[in-house]
Amino acid sequence: MTFTPIKTLAEKVRADFPILHQQVNGKPLVYLDNAATSQKPLAVLNTLRDYYTGYNSNVHRGAHTLSSQATDAYEGARDKIAAFVNAASRNEIVYTRNASEAINLVAYSWGMNHLQRGDEIILSVMEHHSNLVPWQFVAQKTGAVLRHVELTPEGTFDLEHFQKLLSDKTKLVSIVHVSNTLGCINPVAEICQLAQKFGAKVLIDACQSVPHMPIDVQQIGCDWLVASGHKMCAPTGIGFLYGKESVLEAMPPFLGGGEMIADVFLDHSTYAELPHKFEAGTPAIGEAIALGAAIDYLNHLGMEQIHTYEAELTAYLFQELGKIPQIKIYGNKPDSHGFGRAALASFTAGEVHPNDLSTLLDQEGVAIRSGHHCTQPLHRYLNISGTARASLSFYNTRAEIDVFIKALKDTLDFFNGLLG
Repeated sequence: MTFTPIKTLAEKVRADFPILHQQVNGKPLVYLDNAATSQKPLAVLNTLRDYYTGYNSNVHRGAHTLSSQATDAYEGARDKIAAFVNAASRNEIVYTRNASEAINLVAYSWGMNHLQRGDEIILSVMEHHSNLVPWQFVAQKTGAVLRHVELTPEGTFDLEHFQKLLSDKTKLVSIVHVSNTLGCINPVAEICQLAQKFGAKVLIDACQSVPHMPIDVQQIGCDWLVASGHKMCAPTGIGFLYGKESVLEAMPPFLGGGEMIADVFLDHSTYAELPHKFEAGTPAIGEAIALGAAIDYLNHLGMEQIHTYEAELTAYLFQELGKIPQIKIYGNKPDSHGFGRAALASFTAGEVHPNDLSTLLDQEGVAIRSGHHCTQPLHRYLNISGTARASLSFYNTRAEIDVFIKALKDTLDFFNGLLG
C-alpha cells in the first residue's frame, strides 16, 4: 500500500496542544495512549482558567452577576453536548463525573427498580469493567441473570450469538460502541433494533466513539448513552449521560442533596425537573464549561474530518506493525483506507511481556499502554494475560508512528538477543 503525502490535520492542530512539545527521557514525546485519556488544547485549558479567574461562582443558586454568568456557561455547555450527539432535548443530557458514574446512575436508578429474579441482562465479553461491575451489583441484588455475547473468529461482536441470547426474559442490553482493546466498532443501531423487539432497554458505552466519529443518538436508537469528557479533549472529572426523556422521567433520583430538589420538608421532599433531579450537590462547573469548549473545538475541526484522518493513521499503523513477524494484533483489521475499526492496536510480541515493552518504549519517549486495559474478562477469553496498546488521535502523525515502530523493533531486537 502506498500513501500520498497530504497536509495532515495534525499539522494544523499540534500547536494547540502544549503538552505534546516536550521531551521524555531526553526524547521528543510520542503520545500514543489516547484511548486512556486525550490531551487538552489551549482553548479548553484557557476556558477552565477563565472560569476560575473571571467568574468562579456556584450555579443556579445566586442572583448576583458571577453566578448568572457561571450558570449561563454551565447550561450552555449542556446545550452543546445535546447538539453534539443529536439529543432531542437538552433535558436528555445529565452531567456526571465520568462514564462510570453514568452507568452506575442507570444501574441503581433504573436497574435496581425494574429488574427482578429471572430477568436477563445482556453484556459482552469485550466490555470495560465499568460496564460489567455495576450490572454484577444489580444482578446480585435483584436475582437478574447476566448473559455475555462472545466474539467472532475475527475478534468482533458476534451478532448471531447476540440474537440467540435475546428472549422475552431480556430486559436490558448494555454494550460498548467501540472496544477499547479490540478496536472493533459494534453495530449499535442494529443491536438496539433487535433488543427493542423484545421490549428491552439498551445502554451504549460510547467512551471510545464520541471523541473519534460523529454520533447521533436518535439514529442509534438507544435508551441511554454514556461518555467521559477526559477522552474527548476535556478535563477529568466530567462526563455525561444521555437518556431518552421519557425514560429519565420514569427513573427516581440516584443521589440526594442540594440542587436535585424542588421542595424539602423535614420528612419528605419533592424533586427537580429533568435533568437536575440527577445532579445532586455542587457540580464540576469549570469542568463542564470546559467540556463545552472541547466540543466547540472538535466541531470546528469536524468529526467527519477527524474520523477520516484517524482512519488514514490506522491504515498506516497496521501496515507498519504487519511488517514485524513477532507482533500479533487482536481484533479485526481495517479496510484499505483504515476504516472499519478504531484508531488503536492492541498486540502481543511473543514471549516479551507487554509491561516490559511499554517500559522500554518509554525510555525512547514513546507512551503506550500495557496490561488488561480494564478488560480482564476479555483477556481471559483470549487466553492472554495482557496486551500492549498503541492508540491514536487526530493530533498524532505518521512520523510519530515511524518513531514508535523503530523503537518497537529496537526493543524487540534487544529482548530477542536476551532470549537467545
